[in-house]
Amino acid sequence: MTETHATDSPTAPVFPPGRYGRRRSGQRRRPWLAGLLAAAMIAGLALVSMRLYQQYGDPNYTAEVITYTEITDNQVLVDFRVTVPPGGAATCVVRARSRDGAEVAREEVVVRAAPGERHPTVRHRLVTTARPMLGEVVRCRPAD
Repeated sequence: MTETHATDSPTAPVFPPGRYGRRRSGQRRRPWLAGLLAAAMIAGLALVSMRLYQQYGDPNYTAEVITYTEITDNQVLVDFRVTVPPGGAATCVVRARSRDGAEVAREEVVVRAAPGERHPTVRHRLVTTARPMLGEVVRCRPAD
């Protein structure tokens, strides 16, 4: 008994003309094009990240909660320190959250530094809609 092989010759198969479309010829690949596109995308992302940092990531306006006290069913007293440029002013968002994490109070507080002062300390009383568990400063930005 003789064996039948799936391919009889090591040459490429011959297809009927016009039946399967045209075959691609051995075109050269262009790796420089992919590299150029990747470099353009990285440059674009770098520009976007710099713009967002300038808009939202200003290190001149930061806040640190010192303590929150006098917690009752409808208030919390938040003490915090703000870093501003000397003699500058900041608007800080202060909020209180309940035990389940729900926001029960939120206010914007304007903090003004004395001339030459860079770290003013603020004590602010938040009136809440339910019993708070903590008081926090969400963010600070330059005052309008």
